[in-house]
Amino acid sequence: MKNYKLKIQYDGTNYAGWQIQKNAVTVQEKIEDAIKILTKENINLIASGRTDAGVHALGQVANFRYEKELNLYKFRHSLNSMLPSDIAIVEINEAEEKFHSRFDAKLRSYLYLICKIKSPFYGRFSIRKNNLDVDRLNYLSKEILGTKDFTSFCRKNSDVENKVCCVKSIHWRETKEFFLFNISADRFLHGMVRTIIGTLFYASEKKMDRDFIDEIFRKKNRESAAEAVPAKGLFLYKVKYKI
Repeated sequence: MKNYKLKIQYDGTNYAGWQIQKNAVTVQEKIEDAIKILTKENINLIASGRTDAGVHALGQVANFRYEKELNLYKFRHSLNSMLPSDIAIVEINEAEEKFHSRFDAKLRSYLYLICKIKSPFYGRFSIRKNNLDVDRLNYLSKEILGTKDFTSFCRKNSDVENKVCCVKSIHWRETKEFFLFNISADRFLHGMVRTIIGTLFYASEKKMDRDFIDEIFRKKNRESAAEAVPAKGLFLYKVKYKI
């Protein structure tokens, strides 16, 4: 049995997230359907993690198993020709038989874009703000680092019992046209990144101290955190399998 590893990019605007759902169009469904046509077999495409509705990916990783050996160049070309323009297979390689995109991932990184100017090109992939205090946001963000229970930062209806995640890095920076937010962790919960960003925005605007963030963690209640930012600025940036 061959095990094939894919690197995938997609614009999540028109999709209800990665994972197949009833009565909704998803990225996984589109790719699995295309692979099924090419291989004439039902395959299970395993991703490094689910992205929520409207979230994009620059470096999603997935794998599937198939009995036959594929011509990787030809297969990628054929697969891309069948996929809609907002989904692309950037790379495809044969992986070790035991490789699992989700369970073997060591670090997942997300990027969030905030545009400082009105632009016809960036509006689909960013929110617009022009008065962020980057130094204060970085100061507040230090309270997010480490291994903690992120119950307050994930959706109430999350079906995951264990809500402990280890955030390895978190950083804000400013360019001429953007504010950029980067966060890396061993795992992320449903809505977690967008809620962290919204809470940091609120804390910065209200001149709160880091004790405010710490108290949100202690309460373990989603209502204690602020409103999540829109999905359109969020990208699954990179997945690492070796650290």
